[in-house]
Amino acid sequence: MLLAIDSGNTNIVFALYDGTEQRGVWRRSNDYRRTADEYGVWLMQLMGLSEFAPADIDGAVIATVVPDTLFGLKTLCRDFLGAEPVVVGEPGVELGIEALVDSPESVGADRLVNALAAHETYGGPLIVVDFGTATTFDVIDGDGNYCGGCIAPGINLSVEALHQAAAMLPRISVERPPTVIGKRTSSAMQSGVYWGYVGLIEGLVARIHAEVGGELPVVATGGLAPLFGAATAVIGNVDRDLTLRGLVSVFGRNVS
Repeated sequence: MLLAIDSGNTNIVFALYDGTEQRGVWRRSNDYRRTADEYGVWLMQLMGLSEFAPADIDGAVIATVVPDTLFGLKTLCRDFLGAEPVVVGEPGVELGIEALVDSPESVGADRLVNALAAHETYGGPLIVVDFGTATTFDVIDGDGNYCGGCIAPGINLSVEALHQAAAMLPRISVERPPTVIGKRTSSAMQSGVYWGYVGLIEGLVARIHAEVGGELPVVATGGLAPLFGAATAVIGNVDRDLTLRGLVSVFGRNVS
């Protein structure tokens, strides 16, 4: 089986795949100070509860947007699993697509992996919206190449900033309010955050369409994708496992 590791700014996702079938997935908050031993003890316990053993894993692949976590994750793969990981972005690792932007080396590994998986699953051209620590809008051409996009603050980041910066505003959860007009401070905040983000999605997608000269299908991924996918017709598909499937594809392209 393959261990796919997606190390984001907020969380790290560890997923086990048997071919293209997902057999297990575990998440934890990301902290660059964690050691390989800390990752290993935590992951081995969770794998054991699901009746998986380190010997079941014969390959690993990593994508990270937090460079300081890479050493610990690579050491985890080597010391606990006996696997030399394929790392997106390292020399010699092929994705089969290009980053057609001014600074290809600056594009986040997750955005490239999303582009690969989205093209393989849905064709192209298209737009991928990823609801993570940042909300990203990525344009993929008909050949699967990454053509650039937009980066906006993630919704949880926006909610926390609103709470921290305004003394009278409470911390709220992100959910769809029953009405646009809130009758309490908390419901007014939820409406502004939720429907404001729907407006952001629709507005940026419309501007991308105008710039490329046509309408593109939109695929949403990330933890909050289902919440917003149900609120706007511009999102055609919600695919929470897009990044992980892209990692499986990267591994297959680089390990015979």
